[in-house]
Amino acid sequence: MNILGNIKKNLSENKSIKALGIVFGDIGTSPIYTIAVIFAYLKVTNENVLGVVSLIIWTITLLVTVQYVWFAMGISERNEGGTIILKNIIQKYAKSAREITFITIISYIALSLLIGDSVITPAISILSAVEGISLIPFFKNVTTDTIILISVAITIILFWYQHKGTEKIAKIFSPVMLLWFITIGISGLFSLIYAPEILLKVINPAYALRFVFDNNIPVSRLMTHDIISLFVLSDVILSATGGEALYADMGHIGREPITKAWVFVFIMLVLNYMGQGAFLLMHKTETNTFFQMLYSQSHFFYIPVLVLSIMATIIASQAVISGIFSVVYQLINNRIIPLLRIDYKSSEIQSQIYISFANWFLFLSVLTAIIIFRTSNNLAMAYGLAVSGTMAFTGILINIHFYHKKKFIMLFVSLVTTFADIMFLTSNLLYKTFQGGYFALIIATLPFVTIMIYTEGQKRLHNIYKMTDLNIFLKEYEDRYKNSAKLKGTSLFFASLSDKVSPYIVKTMMDNNIIYEKNILVSIERTAKPYGTDSLFKSDIGIGLSHLTIRAGYSEVVDVEAMLNKYNIDETVIFYGFEEIVSNNVFWKIFALIKKLSPSFVRFYKLPAEKVHGVMVRIKM
Repeated sequence: MNILGNIKKNLSENKSIKALGIVFGDIGTSPIYTIAVIFAYLKVTNENVLGVVSLIIWTITLLVTVQYVWFAMGISERNEGGTIILKNIIQKYAKSAREITFITIISYIALSLLIGDSVITPAISILSAVEGISLIPFFKNVTTDTIILISVAITIILFWYQHKGTEKIAKIFSPVMLLWFITIGISGLFSLIYAPEILLKVINPAYALRFVFDNNIPVSRLMTHDIISLFVLSDVILSATGGEALYADMGHIGREPITKAWVFVFIMLVLNYMGQGAFLLMHKTETNTFFQMLYSQSHFFYIPVLVLSIMATIIASQAVISGIFSVVYQLINNRIIPLLRIDYKSSEIQSQIYISFANWFLFLSVLTAIIIFRTSNNLAMAYGLAVSGTMAFTGILINIHFYHKKKFIMLFVSLVTTFADIMFLTSNLLYKTFQGGYFALIIATLPFVTIMIYTEGQKRLHNIYKMTDLNIFLKEYEDRYKNSAKLKGTSLFFASLSDKVSPYIVKTMMDNNIIYEKNILVSIERTAKPYGTDSLFKSDIGIGLSHLTIRAGYSEVVDVEAMLNKYNIDETVIFYGFEEIVSNNVFWKIFALIKKLSPSFVRFYKLPAEKVHGVMVRIKM
């Protein structure tokens, strides 16, 4: 019993094992569909199998190991990673406004494509796993509609459960994924026993390069070969999907545990892909290679492994959903997108959040993808474009970083990986855009347009706002305070800046003559660091007027009420400003609608509704 207890304790405390459930779900389930999708149209020959498997292994090596594990994860802020972190770090070195704008736009495109990719991942993972039931004799004649129905049911349950929080069930994610990786690794190893010669061939990059750039092909077949190579490249990238999650989720686990876990995951993935290659060479099968290989190895264990695969795809989907919640939260705190309602599902784990709008947006998108594309092979046509775009734009940002840091050797290697990214992106753009890639692009366009309209609208709004200098405001305030009747109690006024006073505060106090015995200006400022909170309370900056400044990292969860209690502030009323935007410009009308639909500042920070009063400021844009 003690032995089992110790094993359980080690599994729950080991960060590298935790990373298996949080970080590696997406890339860990890619062997289910990658080779199956490619050989659904590519003829099974020795040259093709060796070339494709070699391409997959070197794609994982270059794009995941080099670009993300070595390079991207080395660019962090307090062990936090992701596109926003990368953007904030690089912008410190930028030497011109034009360069800052370029970095910003590239970052926004990468983030939007990441959201577009996150829609396809759960859909193809769940569909491909459920399709495995067709090899069970009892379900031999199962219809596509039945598979879709089961996939839809799993999707509904998965997204419905999000509002309850995943802290409790997340404890089983890592052991399940550990078992999954061991299973696929052993399965691949068993197949390799029957064709060991494949091992030395596929790790030789010459086979990959020969497949893509074969100069010995007759001129009459050259055009056909180039087109096929292009098709294959657009699907080989599926083996690296989830690589970007290593960087984005670095803050949850840390770089070292992820790096250690990746060594294990990489070996298991390579063994499985090699095993699938060996199986193809022996059996020449052209459908569902992953499950065919498993079924041929053991009929008895096939159903348990199938159940395990479905669990693994659900965990992969959960990891994607949680990752999107984290990205959206960072975007909100960086004022890149409007405020959204956020629920905190854990008092211990800061990353355990639930964003209703993001959850149901993903749910409807995933459901639509399953219903429209119907099979994993069809969905593969929509998959790859967004992820190759994310990797390519991330590669460009990494190159800029190495250039400014004068790390020219690393820059050279990074340029090689970025070239590979661009090759994959080009193949996807040429081949998949009209075959299904349009779906991910449409999904990615929605957040990108929202980001651009919102950020530009906020800039324009800030320029139009007639902010009052704090010193000028204090003179008029003190005169009013001395000569006007005051209401009993304490009022809070939320301000965006610590040295300027918002028009709604001036309107409330000066125009409407609403002044309390105690008045406190509260400013919440986001720092360039991801975490950390401090505060400064200046009492009596004016007669009966104080100023509380809360400084928090852009990924930090701020408990405003706790901060108020820290300084023994017992507010009677809370004022906040909101804008009524009037414009004939269609973009500013959309901006006005976004602002109107967004929860207010005080609702975002969950301040007591019975004390809140909004003050409208009319603005013409």
